[in-house]
Amino acid sequence: MTQIDRGETGTIPVVGYAYPWDVIGDPTFADRARSLGVTKVALAAAYHTTRAATPLHPEHRIVEARSAALYRPVRAGAWAGARLVPPAATWVAADDPYGEAATLLAEAGFEVAAWIVLTHSTLLGEANPDLAVVNCWGEPYPYALCARHEDVRRYAETLAAEAVRDTPTATVILEACGQLGFGHGGHHEKTDGAYDASTQQLLSICCCPGCREDWTVRGLDAEATVAALRAATGADPASATVDATTLDTILASRHAAADELRHRVIAAVREAAPDVVEIALHAQPDPWATGASPGLTPTTADDVDLVVSFCWPTTEASVETGRRLVQAVDGKAAAAAYVTVLPPTTEDAFGGHVRALVDAGIDQIHLYHLGLAGADRQHLLAEATKVPTTAATRTE
Repeated sequence: MTQIDRGETGTIPVVGYAYPWDVIGDPTFADRARSLGVTKVALAAAYHTTRAATPLHPEHRIVEARSAALYRPVRAGAWAGARLVPPAATWVAADDPYGEAATLLAEAGFEVAAWIVLTHSTLLGEANPDLAVVNCWGEPYPYALCARHEDVRRYAETLAAEAVRDTPTATVILEACGQLGFGHGGHHEKTDGAYDASTQQLLSICCCPGCREDWTVRGLDAEATVAALRAATGADPASATVDATTLDTILASRHAAADELRHRVIAAVREAAPDVVEIALHAQPDPWATGASPGLTPTTADDVDLVVSFCWPTTEASVETGRRLVQAVDGKAAAAAYVTVLPPTTEDAFGGHVRALVDAGIDQIHLYHLGLAGADRQHLLAEATKVPTTAATRTE
């Protein structure tokens, strides 16, 4: 959608992430963010369950977001007839947490981005297990709503539209706009290290009735495919493989569902908020990736202005992710790296990590997190805004 041409040398554009409760009730938030060099704040407008520290807030030290929620009023008219309806964020002392916080930031001179998490809701997945991702063993992942289903698509498009309606939102940042998979990091998670990357990839394939029906349309024997996946993820999978052509068909099916979801969400945002000037998407260059940043499809970069990839570990592998992202978007969209100043990131590694990502061709840094970082991490937030780069000049 957006062509990227290299221009004059400047500093890397930085977007700082925050929650509404970081802004509401803290009269120093805006000045503190400004002093760091941040000019755009990505503010959660729809978000998943979390337990968040608030080390610099004058009124509290922790916020328990008990479920995924819409941080706007949940209007009965907008959700009439919908099977999936988000709860309101009752743990924030505001009737319209995102709207109020966004207005405060806009009045303080910041650009505001609505950070919207779409298909990640354990509350709704547990209540509607037939709409959740299901692995080849018949085990649902309740935190993961499957984008194959019409009810999920309607939920996502309504969620996004309601998030930005009547707010000073300049940018929309879509997270979990596609399929979540095996990896979750849930409450007292006990799966770390149990399965290698290839097994996790296979366990992330959704085998719900809707996905199996689409495989059949594409020429696969769905029952035989599920059996092959089970064999390849069983207790003794050494001799079991899944045919490469079968995997290609499964990936094409998943990507088609993601494309449909993305198209509908973007259209809903454009209709609800015509003044939004930028659409950003969290996604990984690995086409098989699942989770908050699902894999890029062949047409993703044609639909959005910016793609943001997860680059939290301060490793060469993250820098390589940045390089692959730049290659994948191929100048059609800007490329951004999502980095964190929180542990285990160390002071001696962070600045070099950001510089390496910029050297790899990254156009923006998305910085986690303005509210979670304590006093001892503020200088790292500021360091990201001082990294020189070659500015990007965009032409539509």
